[in-house]
Amino acid sequence: MAQGRSKKKSRRHQRFLERRVLLEQKGLLSPQRHLGSQAPMEGLEAGSTLTRVGSTMTSRCRKVPKSKEAVSPSLSPSASPDTVARHHSVLLSQGNGSSKGVRMSSLCLRPGKYVAIDCEMVGTGPQGRLSELARCSVVNYDGDVIYDKYVQPELPVVDYRTRWSGITRQHMTSAIPFKAAQAEILKILKDKIVVGHAIHNDFQALKYFHRKDRTRDTSRIPMLNQRAGLPGRANVSLKSLARHLLHKKIQVGCKGHSSVEDAQTAMELYRLVEVQWETELARSLPPRPPSPITDPSTDSSQYMDDQYWPTDLMTSGL
Repeated sequence: MAQGRSKKKSRRHQRFLERRVLLEQKGLLSPQRHLGSQAPMEGLEAGSTLTRVGSTMTSRCRKVPKSKEAVSPSLSPSASPDTVARHHSVLLSQGNGSSKGVRMSSLCLRPGKYVAIDCEMVGTGPQGRLSELARCSVVNYDGDVIYDKYVQPELPVVDYRTRWSGITRQHMTSAIPFKAAQAEILKILKDKIVVGHAIHNDFQALKYFHRKDRTRDTSRIPMLNQRAGLPGRANVSLKSLARHLLHKKIQVGCKGHSSVEDAQTAMELYRLVEVQWETELARSLPPRPPSPITDPSTDSSQYMDDQYWPTDLMTSGL
């Protein structure tokens, strides 16, 4: 009886293999990976190549030694912000909070994924009470300017607020329409971790919402206030934090603020507490759910049943 079941299973397996070859010949199934031999790719180089042998394709991979560390020294370009935060925490523990550990984190954490933004607004609408975007500046992790343009508000300007915004009528002659500026800026912010001070005002001016887990608001970091000797939950201005922690003066004179200078200052403040802040964020993240464990033989065996095979393939090929 057992021998009969074995022969039946063998015939079903043979039919399965014949149907698989048929699918490969029709181009409906990749021959690179065969069911029943789904060995883990651990220890193989990601950039494996395919070599043609006869009429089939085989995968040729070079083995690379396993790292002794549990955490890679660098992150994938597609890593999520949650992964970035967790990586920060590991780097901090490896560096024991030393300056060497801080420098290492800055080098490994894809600085290209970080930008800082600041916007200047003018008054529109009744009595100039509405705030509309008139200038936007974006800098990279190193403080280099990657965007800085004047923007024409959608409504007529009633109050240029020059004392604070630094915007004058002359600036509007070279300004670009709001919709055009918005499209350019949002393209830069996409998939970035965005730093700013009271950044919700900038997003409001852009008529945009950025994901909270990808936003770093320097007006809401108690550790910055504590370093400056100020109450942890106090709403401290960018100017005050710059004076206490960076020992520099910003937003001085009667020509108004510079959005470039303010964005650069916000990034400097962020970098000052970068590792500690990201570690706190990592600790507050919910635990990851465990990955489901599947049995490859269980996954593939069901496809040996006739019900999973299209009728036209069965009649045309077998």
